[in-house]
Amino acid sequence: MGKLFGTDGVRGVANLDPMTSEMAMKLGRAAAHVFRKREGRQKIIIGKDTRVSGYMLESALTAGLCSMGVDVLLVGPLPTPAIAFMTRSLRADAGVMISASHNPYQDNGIKFFSNDGMKLPDELELRIEDLILSNEIEHIRPTADAIGKAYRIDDAEGRYIEFVKRSLPREMDFQNMRIVLDCAHGAAYHVFPKVIRELGAKVWVMGNEPDGLNINDGCGAVHPERLQQMVRDRKADLGIALDGDADRALFVCEQGQVVDGDHALAAFALDLKRLGRLRHNTVVGTVMSNFGFEACMREAGINLIRTAVGDRYILERMVAEDYNLGGEQSGHMIFLDYHT
Repeated sequence: MGKLFGTDGVRGVANLDPMTSEMAMKLGRAAAHVFRKREGRQKIIIGKDTRVSGYMLESALTAGLCSMGVDVLLVGPLPTPAIAFMTRSLRADAGVMISASHNPYQDNGIKFFSNDGMKLPDELELRIEDLILSNEIEHIRPTADAIGKAYRIDDAEGRYIEFVKRSLPREMDFQNMRIVLDCAHGAAYHVFPKVIRELGAKVWVMGNEPDGLNINDGCGAVHPERLQQMVRDRKADLGIALDGDADRALFVCEQGQVVDGDHALAAFALDLKRLGRLRHNTVVGTVMSNFGFEACMREAGINLIRTAVGDRYILERMVAEDYNLGGEQSGHMIFLDYHT
């Protein structure tokens, strides 16, 4: 077996190594052992996107976790940021998201969050790999009432919607705005339109009819062409496209032009600086952030720090050095004053 974890968890073609039910069960057992840091019953949250293989992997992960005496909280299809939030909100010991992000439906992935909603550092991922390779925990087999249970959390969606709305200033709403949303037939197909409508906007929605096979198929942040056209046709003020697990956003302006992550991040940085809320007058990007973005920040007197590609590396740097804004060209945005 090669290295399991990539830049964003374990990923591959569903039902082929390493993205098999057998491996998912092993990952569940190893993660249960790694996250056991206190006495008493542990609990771990599992969320997923809308891929057909999510059912298989969710069941296998649940079996692995329960076999180690961990209770499992199942929240169903929700955005990746919602799983990070719910992990903290429910005071779970860890969270798991089953998704392959912007990849086609044939793929799937598994990524973990620690109890503070942060993605795992390399050392913890390596420890999980070691446990799987070494069979070190094969003998740990709780029995009788020590076996874990699985529960459905029915109000997870509502909790997350309220959290997102509370992140905006009370005086801010989207009244009189015309917004087109593309949910990529993915994890946010239900919550995203609800949030924007409850904030008062006139909303048109596409990519909100998942069938297990159509996630990211000609839609979402990777394929914004239909969104651009609908923004023009509806004379909308804004278009927003998410990817399959809704942890990245791409914007379309009223002229139907794409506003990528670097442009959006520049706008956010300039606005936070104007408000006096850009911590240490610094924004965190990656080695892929374009030079136009760098020049814009320099002209505005804003420092740019670059990390390796991947939102986990941006977040690690932000936490380590106390910055509150970061992102990358692909559309990952992190506002650390509100969420990881």
